[in-house]
Amino acid sequence: MFCDTITLVRDVEKVLVSACLLGINCKYDGGNNKNEKVLKYLEDKEVIPICPEIMGGLPTPRTPAEQKDGKVYNKDEMDVTKEFLKGADEVIYLAKLFDVRKAILKARSPSCGVGKIYDGTFSHSLVDGNGETAKKLINIGIEVLTEEDL
Repeated sequence: MFCDTITLVRDVEKVLVSACLLGINCKYDGGNNKNEKVLKYLEDKEVIPICPEIMGGLPTPRTPAEQKDGKVYNKDEMDVTKEFLKGADEVIYLAKLFDVRKAILKARSPSCGVGKIYDGTFSHSLVDGNGETAKKLINIGIEVLTEEDL
């Protein structure tokens, strides 16, 4: 009986999820992006919450950041690319450690956006592209969705 329980736990789909979508206050402004559709989708899955910005060493709250010219800058024009890439690497470590096959990330984020991200002008304009963490997850074969894909 005990072995059956272990097998069932191992068979549960593991999903990396932007912590802000779960209601964790880790957004740049100290708030969250709690999403009921995401929470409902995750009911029968093992959730691994992530916040690449925090995992890369940035505080909460923090100055908003966007990608521009292949780098990530905050609104004060400080280059925070190093922190964003470090956070992405930490997420990749977790994905490999837990043998994750899917991630649900925050749309349009400079870390987590998929397909469209903010253009670096802080004007809410979008361009084609992926966030730093999304790029790295896609490169290792993880299926990456946003809350808008559910």
